[in-house]
Amino acid sequence: MNDFKLNRTQILIIFTAVLASLLEIIDTSIVNVAIPSMMGNLGATLEDISWVVSGYIVANAIVLPIAGWLGMQIGRKKYYVGCILLFTLTSVCCGFAPNLLTLSIFRVLQGLAGGALLPTSQALIQEQFPREKAGMASAIFGMGVIIGPTLGPTLGGYLTDHFGWRMIFNINLPLGLLAAFFAYTLVGDIGEKIEDPRIRKEKKNDGIELVAPEKPIKVRTPIDVYGLVLLIVGIGSLQFLLERGQADGWFDSVGIRICALLSLVALPSFVWWELKVAYPIINLRLFKHPAVRSGTAMMLALGMMLYSTVFILPIFMNNVMGYTATQTGLIFIPSALLSGFMMPIAGKLMRKVDPRALIFFGMITIEVFLYLLSSFNPGTTDQQVFRALLVRGLGLAFLFVPIQGVVMGQFSGAELGQVAGLMNLLRQIGGSIGIATLSTLMQTYNARNYSNLISKISLLNPVVYFQLSAMQASMLSKFQNSIGDATSSSAGIRLMAYRLQKQIFCLSFTQIIWVLLIAFGLALIPLKFVKPPKFINTKTDLH
Repeated sequence: MNDFKLNRTQILIIFTAVLASLLEIIDTSIVNVAIPSMMGNLGATLEDISWVVSGYIVANAIVLPIAGWLGMQIGRKKYYVGCILLFTLTSVCCGFAPNLLTLSIFRVLQGLAGGALLPTSQALIQEQFPREKAGMASAIFGMGVIIGPTLGPTLGGYLTDHFGWRMIFNINLPLGLLAAFFAYTLVGDIGEKIEDPRIRKEKKNDGIELVAPEKPIKVRTPIDVYGLVLLIVGIGSLQFLLERGQADGWFDSVGIRICALLSLVALPSFVWWELKVAYPIINLRLFKHPAVRSGTAMMLALGMMLYSTVFILPIFMNNVMGYTATQTGLIFIPSALLSGFMMPIAGKLMRKVDPRALIFFGMITIEVFLYLLSSFNPGTTDQQVFRALLVRGLGLAFLFVPIQGVVMGQFSGAELGQVAGLMNLLRQIGGSIGIATLSTLMQTYNARNYSNLISKISLLNPVVYFQLSAMQASMLSKFQNSIGDATSSSAGIRLMAYRLQKQIFCLSFTQIIWVLLIAFGLALIPLKFVKPPKFINTKTDLH
């Protein structure tokens, strides 16, 4: 087979899709490092300012699964361009927000607009390649998904330090207008209308029931109002519960209990309704396809691992190694660049190697990365962190590309958009589950480890007495004054308490990493049921 070559229009469409995806992904994490500056400028507490982050993520999760359906109802070109412009406008409004309430409202609107950018961009990229090149399409999209969360904190820290926190929103103006211009010029209206299913007939393909139109009669489908309401209530409540659960004390909070009840009622009701209605907003029958079931399960696990480690590693590097936010962001960049470099290679390998072997290699590599993290301690060096992150970068390239390629490469048209939305939704929900679980485990393990270690701290213990005496003897007057202690005795006790807290955190960190290692290993189960598309020949060189 001859190598597939892209023309200029296709290259520009891919550039537009990647740019729009990066805008949305970076804005998910870029705000985190600016929170202290925003608190001081707006006079808000940490709990109040957290709504700026949570509101965006909750709104984003609501739109992700229905982006494909909305594109069909409105027209993909109108919807895509409109969402880019709305995302850009709300970004600028966030940058000029005079108070916290206004900022929170515009962040929710920004999240609603941004929810369409990922699945629509992914579908656009996928359409520019023939099916046998699905791996390369996934590689191009994957570079944005993996690099985006890494660049967010680094870029946010730089902009906040040099230009103020408002610039993290205003920088989207020229980039958003550029993406909107290219989208308006290049993107077609494929999928604006669909065929009437009442005149369709069924045919078999590998035991999967597909639907093909007998005549290409175009109609606009009615709006599934009940399904839309159930989805908004169910996904919104679940995402809010995961985002705010730890901060609000889980089920000690009335709001969290209400959200748990709403999600338990709305989500099963949504599944029941979508399976019986003639025109569902999400075609849940897609889950009959083994690729969708296995792919979404693995994407859920990948999201849990990716977001959990991005959440806990910076805390370790700050609390134990003394890194600043900028230093932490910079050490993640080589790993992201390695992922970006290896993804096209993984995409090409999919044409000659069974993608299940690539996914297996990626999972084992991530398990090695987590095992390396489990050995981190107060004496961990920069080189150890750097090597572990490089292993992570390699593993992500061989996970994201084959999973996306195997699943997305088997669909087209409206189904492609729906599958893209489901894959991105499961990745985001997996990340929320991972962070919520990790935060709860951190609090639990910290309390347990504190109780275990504090019982061994006594002056009757010769080791403790010797260490405390050595610390007190080394306290210089300059150091005492800098921490506000009047005597070397109190300074020594303060230093011992500090070391104790570091040790407690390291123990908790190690215990959490082992939980992640075991949990991610379970993702090997759905891998067993993955079937590569027919166009992937695992025995013959396609070149």
